[in-house]
Amino acid sequence: MIKRKNKEVNYLNTSIRGMENEIKNNSSQTSAPIHLNSRVKQILYEACNNYILNRLHNINHHIAMLEESLQSETKSSAGDKHETGRASIQLEREKAGVQLMEAEKIQQQLQRISTENTPATVQLGSVIITNKYHYFIAIPAGKITADGMNFFAIGNDAPIAKMMLGKSVNDTITFNKQQFTITAIF
Repeated sequence: MIKRKNKEVNYLNTSIRGMENEIKNNSSQTSAPIHLNSRVKQILYEACNNYILNRLHNINHHIAMLEESLQSETKSSAGDKHETGRASIQLEREKAGVQLMEAEKIQQQLQRISTENTPATVQLGSVIITNKYHYFIAIPAGKITADGMNFFAIGNDAPIAKMMLGKSVNDTITFNKQQFTITAIF
């Protein structure tokens, strides 16, 4: 399973680089801004997907290592020390299980997003261009560069996302004493 995930991650990294190059090559053309918007959205989506696949892979790998440690633990003459070690490993395994469930929930949220639609108002899956920053409301994956611009991939439960949800182009938002105007949504 880990080898398959590595192949998927490598494929996604290659796909993202290919899409970025295509956008750079097409950016001089003036006939396709909608196409470019959808390509930028696709790059952002793939980067988020790559992020969550990497996270799932790392958690699964950690769980496998913990399970291996539990199985290789042998009964020593110091019984209490042995049981304490096993209990510690088991607690780590439980924490990793919770992390795995959270990551799978985030992956499900990402899978609900369509890169095809262009909403009139901000919603889950929207790319928002403001006069200061650019956002992709999807999952909390951090800073992503696409078409030479920096975007912040944020979850719809992030405070700034909550303020933007339902807003339209030319709407103004004040967040952390800074004022932003939405200039585009796609």
